[in-house]
Amino acid sequence: MTVLNGSPSLPAESLPAEGADGLYSQSWFPLCLSGDVPAGAVLGVEFLGGKAVVFRGREGGPARVLSGYCVHVGADLSVGGVVGERLRCRFHGWQYDGGGVCAATGIGDPVPPRARLFRFPVVERHGVVWAFNGEEPLFGVPGLPFREDELTVRRAVLPEMPVEPWLVQAHTMDLQHLCLPHEFVLDEDPNDSVRIDAHSVGFDLRARMRDGERFDVRVDIHGTNIFWQTGTLDGRWFFWIAPLNIPGPGRSRAVFVYGARREDGEDPKATEAFLDRARTAMMNLFDDDTPVLGTIRFRPGHLTHGDRTLARYLDYVRAYPRANPARDHLT
Repeated sequence: MTVLNGSPSLPAESLPAEGADGLYSQSWFPLCLSGDVPAGAVLGVEFLGGKAVVFRGREGGPARVLSGYCVHVGADLSVGGVVGERLRCRFHGWQYDGGGVCAATGIGDPVPPRARLFRFPVVERHGVVWAFNGEEPLFGVPGLPFREDELTVRRAVLPEMPVEPWLVQAHTMDLQHLCLPHEFVLDEDPNDSVRIDAHSVGFDLRARMRDGERFDVRVDIHGTNIFWQTGTLDGRWFFWIAPLNIPGPGRSRAVFVYGARREDGEDPKATEAFLDRARTAMMNLFDDDTPVLGTIRFRPGHLTHGDRTLARYLDYVRAYPRANPARDHLT
């Protein structure tokens, strides 16, 4: 997007819809919570316009994510089971190892040499099972500055929304709306702290919220779907992660993971009380945007100087890598 007289011009290119030409942003997506897949369990998940399965070996171990339909005659593997470390199709007993390779047929016939499912790169972090849309990750799932055993953490999965993940994040990068629907009183212009690299964008926010609470945070969008915030609320550190999965075109489903570091000698009830405050503060912001997110006809038109960071974000989305190497396996 070009800039004329200090203001962005009209967008020269349309924004890519997720699923257009069968392609989706190459990012980490939250498929489920780790606790949703105990040892020996199989879970079917809508993903990238099709179905994937998450499973764990009978003795536990890491979660694996594979395409969701058996390569034999297309049975749904989410109604199958686990045998040892393998995923077993319920229909004809074909078995797949953690890499998606068919290791055995149910009847004992030789395995066809190309019989394999698509294997997604997987990371379990922050109590979430993440899968990357690609054969190899382009970046890692970020970490936190404290060990997990130092933190009190909460998690939740929200209902599906009829909106694309990058559009949810566009509201984050629409910095003028910090002072409008959110009513922040800014210490400094967050546009001056904007950072953009190949796979993330972000800014720093130093402000007071509408109820007077001090809010000093670092905000980043990783990929086009992962909201990542760390910082302090009235001087106390907390984090708020809100990645979105893409079940299919024009749809998203958010996971919330948030928490705080327990202070030395603190009563656990005091930590929980602080997290209640943090949740209320963040959900108030979410509630400001929700009526718009579900109804907006997002067509950036006459952008002004106050939209300069949003304009840069839209260019980032246009240039962001998109692929779908699993497309022939997911449907």
